[in-house]
Amino acid sequence: MGVAFLLTITTLVTLAANSRLAPPLHGSGGRGERLTSEDSPFLDSLLKANPLLKRVATNPQYELQIIYTQINRDAQNHPTFIPHTYHLNPRQYFNPASLVKLPVVALSLEKLNDLNKPGVTRRTIMATGTAYRCQTPVPFAAPADSDRTATVGNYIKRMLLVSDNIAYNRLYEFLGQRPLNERLAQLGHPTVRITRRFAPCDTAANRHTNPISFHTPSGDTLYREAAKFNPTSYTSPLGRVLKGRAHQAGRRVIPEPYDFTTANHLPLTDITTLLQSILFPESVPAAQRLRLTPADYAFLRRYLHATPHESGFHPYAPVRYFDAYKKYLYYGRNPETPRQSPLRIYNIVGMSHGYLADVAYFADSLHQSEFLLSAVLYVNQDGIINDGAYEYDTIGQPFLAQLGRQIQQYETQRPRQHQPNLTEFFAPEPIR
Repeated sequence: MGVAFLLTITTLVTLAANSRLAPPLHGSGGRGERLTSEDSPFLDSLLKANPLLKRVATNPQYELQIIYTQINRDAQNHPTFIPHTYHLNPRQYFNPASLVKLPVVALSLEKLNDLNKPGVTRRTIMATGTAYRCQTPVPFAAPADSDRTATVGNYIKRMLLVSDNIAYNRLYEFLGQRPLNERLAQLGHPTVRITRRFAPCDTAANRHTNPISFHTPSGDTLYREAAKFNPTSYTSPLGRVLKGRAHQAGRRVIPEPYDFTTANHLPLTDITTLLQSILFPESVPAAQRLRLTPADYAFLRRYLHATPHESGFHPYAPVRYFDAYKKYLYYGRNPETPRQSPLRIYNIVGMSHGYLADVAYFADSLHQSEFLLSAVLYVNQDGIINDGAYEYDTIGQPFLAQLGRQIQQYETQRPRQHQPNLTEFFAPEPIR
């Protein structure tokens, strides 16, 4: 388990019982609208009990934010969510990187349901055209290999299994910038901004999204959608956002901070709530629930927890797609770390510009324990954005791995009035 606890489990249990807890996450039962910025004494003590965690947690240069949510079940197995937070600050910008893929995959499935076009499903062949600069086409192609065919379902698998950026671009374009952000606001996330492809496109080009069409295997068109344009230019709700002491453009280092003002913005509270709403849809108010079918939820859950190999998705059979490819919390992206079969981690990760994040739900069938854990930190000691010199391997990943293991160890021994029934998270799943 790495570095051992310096406090006993008994002491931590007492701290947890006596600590002043933050109110529930927005949507988690309807009793709280925000998280307090006060640190949970329990989480503060747990972090400082471990030298590796303490070194990062007490150093402001790492800009650490954590939400650890305990889940307690009643006699009917209904969950209650109790978040503990550390340095949570919705006004401290971090680059969400691939965290934005979670709302995009969920809203893409929702859009298919809303379209309600005969024959148009996540398995239908999707073609992408071009209508503006910085757009790339994906022409219609018959499904010679169904796992490599351009479909909404395959794009989602690529995004959730290995965080594929091109797949994200295709679904960002399918949704359109304005409808994507307006729907997130309706779901209770008005300050979220998803405004960019993962491509070197300028702000104006990202406001233009491609024409889309869906086809039968023989090439007949089932549905066609024109190119979309967002006339409103989105900026950060935090105002101007500058980070770093310098940034690199090509081979040139510019001695000025990097400007994130028009970049994607997704606070840790919002992405945590979105993951919770997918795994526990009844825990959020009905008006803020995604319009997804039971099959949609099952599809998302499968690929949120599956490793590249166990997914059965043929493009990820090569050994370079190891089990811990995107399970930073607990495994730390170490290709040599064996997967623990009784432990399922449903998660989304982000890694870019020195920011490293993981937002996860842990379900342990051996110890009958479960919890949510979200964390982000900044590892950029030279202060230069875009130079590729980040301490992901030496500081970021070891920290997240130890954090996940520390919480997991505590959770296996945390007293519960009712043991959770985790059958829904461990039921046999067909390869889809």
